[in-house]
Amino acid sequence: MPQATEMKDHVYKILELVGSSEKSIEDAVQNAITRASKTVREMKWFEVVQTRGDIENGSIRHYQVALRVGFTLEG
Repeated sequence: MPQATEMKDHVYKILELVGSSEKSIEDAVQNAITRASKTVREMKWFEVVQTRGDIENGSIRHYQVALRVGFTLEG
């Protein structure tokens, strides 16, 4: 008989972040996650909730992304 896998209930707290980049949307997301990981432990998922940017002389100058990041509560 296969051994039963222990299931745990997870409770997450949601943190809102805004990342920015001159390179890309993906880079803006990564910048936000990288910076938050310096002070927030146990981040598990993210959701992009808003994307925007600046245009200058017909070209994209800057990307900005609003994120919701879920992290596991300790204790």
